[in-house]
Parts: sequence; structure tokens; C-alpha cells
Amino acid sequence: MQPLLARANLLNILDQIDREPPSYELGRPQALRRVFITLATACVCLLLMHYGKYSSNLIWLLHSAAELMGQPTNELIHQLQRSGWLELASYAWWGAVHLVGYVLLPWLVIRCLLKLRMRDMGWRLGDTREHWLGYLLLAAPILVFVYLVSLGEEFVNHYPFYQLAGRSWLDLLTWECLYISQFIFLEFFFRGFLLNALRPALGANAIWVMCVPYLMIHFPKLWLEATGAILFGLFLGILALRSRSIWGGVVVHVTIALSMDIAALLRKGALPELWWPGL
Repeated sequence: MQPLLARANLLNILDQIDREPPSYELGRPQALRRVFITLATACVCLLLMHYGKYSSNLIWLLHSAAELMGQPTNELIHQLQRSGWLELASYAWWGAVHLVGYVLLPWLVIRCLLKLRMRDMGWRLGDTREHWLGYLLLAAPILVFVYLVSLGEEFVNHYPFYQLAGRSWLDLLTWECLYISQFIFLEFFFRGFLLNALRPALGANAIWVMCVPYLMIHFPKLWLEATGAILFGLFLGILALRSRSIWGGVVVHVTIALSMDIAALLRKGALPELWWPGL
């Protein structure tokens, strides 16, 4: 297989994806049903995550659990607040909602409705190693950009999302595990499920369909990050189809995210020195 970087231009790359299987392998009725099932699933998943990820839902759940156990409804919440772990628990809830919306619900649709396997959706290593240079060239300029924007106050005030990440190594490592997991879930949903489920019906246009909701989930973030998500989603989509895997995108995303968090903590002088808060 010729490397991605040897192609003449973007349109030639998309043309080649269009010509190769499994693009347009479905007949018209099957393609219509595939698009309907995939995009309906995407709508349900994105709706669930957008409204379900907030900590207010966790608070409601804790209130309900306390009532069932016959305890004061605010006691469990007060315990988490006094211990200093309520914010991290909220992010654990955030990660769990993303697991359900990005992975578990699509998995049910893949298995029960599409009758496919997870590995058919990019959940495998595939040819990722053959395209390492493409992933490197995608990540390198973004890492340079991360360094430049990390010099500004807006960046330092925005990252890490978990404000107590610098409190201890336990806080930092727990937060980064939650953060990294979220990128695995996200890559599977956009570069795995959406791309591979739609390609037999839409060919290379599946990449552009995937890019629209991918851009929209970045709207709450800094405008430069949201703008970059357009090209980032496009090139990650191409590489995912070329490599038949989501894992190259996971590595790129995780590398950039960790560099942003560490850069912000270094600027703040907030890298943790102790293992447990309060010691």
C-alpha cells in the first residue's frame, strides 16, 4: 500500500477511498437503512451525552440513592465535599456517560442491528504502524501550536479541566486516566462507528458526515480549538480508513491532551509534589 503522503492531493485521496471496498457496497435500500440506523443512533447518543454528562445528574442520583437507603439526602454529597473528591467524582460521572454514549450504545447497534463486529468498526490495530508518519505529521504542528498558546493566560485558566489536578499525584493520575479513556471512547464513536458504518453507503462522504458532529462537540471550547477540529477530524478520518484502526487517532489525541495539561500545570507551577492531598 502506498503511503498516504504520496497521494497527489486531498481529492485524489478521497477518490481512492471511494473506489476501494467497502465503499458503496450496499444497494440503495440497504444503504438507506444503514444511514438511517447509524445517524439515528448518533442523534440519540449525542443527545444523551450532552444532557447527561453534567454533575447535576450525579447529584440527583446521589440524592435518590440516599433516599432509597433511608439516609439524609445531602449526607453523601456533603461527605464527598468534605473529602475534596466531589469534583473528581463528577468527572468520573462524565466519563461514564461518555462510555455509555460513545461505546456501549453503538456496540448494541453494531451487534444487534448491523450484525457486525467491533473490529469491523476499527477496534483493532490494523495497518496503524504503516501510517505512523501521517499521524506524526498531524500531531507535530499541533504540539508546536500547543506550546505557543500555552504562553497565554486564557490557556492556563482553561486547562486542565479538573481544577484540582495539581493537588496530588493521585488527583493528576486519576484525572488523566479518565481523560485518556474519554479519547478512546470518542475516537471509536467518530472514527470507528460513524465512519465504518456509513462508508458502505456513502463512500468517502462518510468522512465529511462524521466531521460535522465532531466539529459541533468542540463549540464549548476555545474558538481556535474548534476551528482546528475541522481539519483534524478530516485527516484523522482519512488515516482511520487507511489504517482500518482507531488507535493511531487515540495516540495523537492523548499525546496532545496530555501535553496541554502538563504545559498548563507547568505554567502554573502546580505539578503535584505529594502522593495524597493533605500529607
